[in-house]
Amino acid sequence: MTSIREELDANLDDRAELERLRSEVAAWRKAYEQGRLREIGFGNSEREVEPLYTPLDVADADPARIGVPGAYPYTRGIHPTGYRGKLWTMRQFAGFGSASDTNERFKFLLAHGQTGLSTAFDFPTLMGYDSDHSRSEGEVGKTGVAISSLADMEVLFDGIPLDQVSTSMTINGPAIIIWAFYVAAAEKQGVDSTQLRGTIQNDILKEYMAQHAWCFPIEPALRLIVDCFEWGATHAPLWNTVSISGYHIREAGATAGQELAFTLADGFTYVERGIARGLDVDDFAPRLSFFWDIHNDFFEEIAKLRAARRIWARHMRERYGAKSPRSWLMRFHSQTAGVTLTAQQPMNNVVRVAYQALAAVMGGTQSLHTNSMDETLALPTEHAVQVALRTQQVLAYETGVPNVLDPLGGSYYVEALTDRLEQEAEALFTEIDSIGGVVRGLEEGWFQRKIAQAAARQQWEIEQHRRVIVGVNEFVTGEESLAIPLLKIGERVDQEQRARLAKIRAERDQALCDSRLERLRTAARGTENVFPYILDCARAYCTLFEIRRALEDVFGAYREPVFF
Repeated sequence: MTSIREELDANLDDRAELERLRSEVAAWRKAYEQGRLREIGFGNSEREVEPLYTPLDVADADPARIGVPGAYPYTRGIHPTGYRGKLWTMRQFAGFGSASDTNERFKFLLAHGQTGLSTAFDFPTLMGYDSDHSRSEGEVGKTGVAISSLADMEVLFDGIPLDQVSTSMTINGPAIIIWAFYVAAAEKQGVDSTQLRGTIQNDILKEYMAQHAWCFPIEPALRLIVDCFEWGATHAPLWNTVSISGYHIREAGATAGQELAFTLADGFTYVERGIARGLDVDDFAPRLSFFWDIHNDFFEEIAKLRAARRIWARHMRERYGAKSPRSWLMRFHSQTAGVTLTAQQPMNNVVRVAYQALAAVMGGTQSLHTNSMDETLALPTEHAVQVALRTQQVLAYETGVPNVLDPLGGSYYVEALTDRLEQEAEALFTEIDSIGGVVRGLEEGWFQRKIAQAAARQQWEIEQHRRVIVGVNEFVTGEESLAIPLLKIGERVDQEQRARLAKIRAERDQALCDSRLERLRTAARGTENVFPYILDCARAYCTLFEIRRALEDVFGAYREPVFF
């Protein structure tokens, strides 16, 4: 047993070592300041970083906040086995043209080693319009797959057993409708909803904040999300009923700290709405997932993911009273940053994506999409998608990176940066609370202005050459627009979709459709969970816009206020 005298001697030794280190760092700082520095910024997404980190920068850190993987507060990962137990899911984002076109791409990706499906929808679908709606003209199938009814969803997953794959769907405003189409398509395959695994993005708050693909006003849109929580907890317990997305906030121009804080604040809002409905937090919180953007600053992205896990765990346990450790776990998908891809020298994008993917894995992501080199120019070709997938496979099987859990844990810089991002997020939470919360902040344009200001500053840094973009503002060769093969979507899909919708409407039971749409309106006017009514509409082959319009008759449509 250690004596008091021995403890005192050890403390004196520690103090002497700290003083020696302070003296050494001071001497280094003097030599550093006398050196010649490059005339560029030495910073990450928000501020300058120190040129050197030492034990002095983490001297006050509580070792319990770092801990070990699989233990609260999960700074170092949510699973004790890390990637030794299971590699991350390689989930390439895919969707273009018609449902049959995308079905072929899904099968191509699965055949080449992809382990999960991730669905991109076209603009009309994202906004809740059928392919033959007047506002859909010229956009059908151009930026994702066109889905207008259960019939399209059946084709999209034809020959793909829905009890054996995990499917992610990036859809928000009409998410509850698209999920109903998926559940109904599974029923057609004989697959019960309790067997379905996957995620519906369904994060409407970040749409008002950053991406702008909405249908209904904020309050009824939040009601629909909680309806998904409630129905899913009983009928689809393996399904993630929301993917709280920082990706689009960051793509709009936010800093890493803003992405972290605004995304978590959205997540807390969803938790609060679920509790207000009367749901037990432990019944729905384990099915909340997150989606992060992975940018170019390697260490900042790793620290962001570590801080996110820690903040979520602490708030869920201490603020919201979650008792199940499964409610404390932040499970998340990551995607390399689309906004960092350049049309100039597009082959450079392969390198950018590889480094971003490395950061995502070293930060402990559960699934990953790697962007294709051509995505800043068009939807990706099969060749470009294959290169992007191979990037993940090389990382998984050749680099040795997955062998060690949280390999940068204990790095003075990474630990200090993790702490700093956590502190910034907490300061922003306080500011958000002071303005009345997330919904009030959206209504008053507070979030939108913060993101716009950050985006403007980043653009200024690029124009002033303080932020180097290889091939854009430096290292320009005169051959920046080197031609690479591009995928082009013609008007065939538009014509096919119109004919397909006409056939569906002619062959379905119109009286049944009308009856079920009216029952949906009645439910929406009250307080019932509307998902069962939407699912019944889907089964009757009511179309996406018909269901949206029925809800809009009750809820109204969202019109964005002018903030600038």
